[in-house]
Amino acid sequence: MTAPGASGRRPAAVRLAGIGLVAAAVTGALYAIGLILTPNYTSSLFGQSGVAAIELKSVLASVVLGLACVQVLLALWLYRKLPLAGSAPRPVRLSHRVTGFALFALTVPIAVHCLLAYGVQLTGLRVAVHSLAGCFFYGAFTAKVLLVHTRRLPGWALPVAGGTLALIVVLLWYTSALWYYNGYQLP
Repeated sequence: MTAPGASGRRPAAVRLAGIGLVAAAVTGALYAIGLILTPNYTSSLFGQSGVAAIELKSVLASVVLGLACVQVLLALWLYRKLPLAGSAPRPVRLSHRVTGFALFALTVPIAVHCLLAYGVQLTGLRVAVHSLAGCFFYGAFTAKVLLVHTRRLPGWALPVAGGTLALIVVLLWYTSALWYYNGYQLP
């Protein structure tokens, strides 16, 4: 005999595990592709290469960081965790989705350039952390999208996925844009 409510928890756990496996598969696939590709340091991003591409990626990454901050604020408002804000009006949900799409769309050219120009490198701590975080970002993004579209999951799952994404964006920005802005060294 099973405990009351146990059958309701088990499918949610199975769904969470499935989402985790899909996210791990995306992360692993990007990692494997990055290892297989031969880096092409002359690869361009919107016609920019070398230092100009790094500068452009730093600007785009800073915009992504700003959008991630907006995403977190909108999510806090939606979950009624933003002090003094009250309940979120209907446009907040749409704004959260549009901002999320824009954030994702801005990361794609940056990621494609990084993958083609550098691949996945584990040569130094900063580079390894950045490479692994870049792969993990898309796995975490996949998980968040799947969580949004899955019903009857624990209430903590979506905020954890969104918070993880925001932290990864900060880590990616720190190991790339801030590194560039700080004269090719981390503060």
